[in-house]
Amino acid sequence: MESPSQTPYFVGIQVNHLPRLQYFSTTTSTYQPNDTVIVETGKGYELGIIKTKLRAMSDYRYPFQLMPIVRKAENRDLVAQQRNEKDAKEAMLFAKDLVKKMNLEMEIFAAEYNLDRSKLYFLFLSEDRVDFRDLLRALATQFHTRIDLRQVGARDRAKLYGAIGICGLPLCCTTFLNEFDNISINRAKNQMLTLNIPKLTGHCGKLLCCLKYEDDAYTEIKATLPHVGDRYMIEGVSFKVTSMNVLTRVIKVENQNRDIQFLHVDELNKHSKGNTVS
Repeated sequence: MESPSQTPYFVGIQVNHLPRLQYFSTTTSTYQPNDTVIVETGKGYELGIIKTKLRAMSDYRYPFQLMPIVRKAENRDLVAQQRNEKDAKEAMLFAKDLVKKMNLEMEIFAAEYNLDRSKLYFLFLSEDRVDFRDLLRALATQFHTRIDLRQVGARDRAKLYGAIGICGLPLCCTTFLNEFDNISINRAKNQMLTLNIPKLTGHCGKLLCCLKYEDDAYTEIKATLPHVGDRYMIEGVSFKVTSMNVLTRVIKVENQNRDIQFLHVDELNKHSKGNTVS
């Protein structure tokens, strides 16, 4: 590994068509965007395409030490990559057939060789732990290389493939999210959203990660607002809080005759509070 003084540049690289950029260091100042290079990752040697301009290492602000770019890719590397992608697709079909024959409760959805074919990776989904030792042996016998079977979650699959979210932007998991929090329906309830599950579900089939972004702000604001069911005396008539807009702080109140008023919380607080009724 080169020391910081020997690696004056860093650059963003798209590795194996994955949407999220990875960063590598280099001492070579001639690299340009769209250059194809060889990099070393946790999977071994892989092909990558430079997507950003070179930046001075003094601008690097993350705590992770960067691996250096190995070299610029040659034509033989591109040919090898095309062969690997073709063979990986066939390997995935073979593995899927084995899974079916072995009655394993798992779904293999991706396969990938590293550049020198020293490893063959399979990604799979499963709700439970799977004993895949027999599958592993069968795959190693078939492909004569080291096999790596990795169980991932539905959110990880979305991160791998990428897509456009309901906001019109690339999925958060493909751009900046490093970890996935536990997103429960309680976050939607806390934000007083309509519990329309299809609209609250992302491409992964799980609740939207973005439900967490404003959740703390809603919790903080709601602490200053009345609760649904609280009663207030308005001009001698008892009104009950039935709903509210947390962001505008406008409260909806109704009386027993179903007369409705919308009051800002500051205006509502001028009235005396009655007994709370659930």
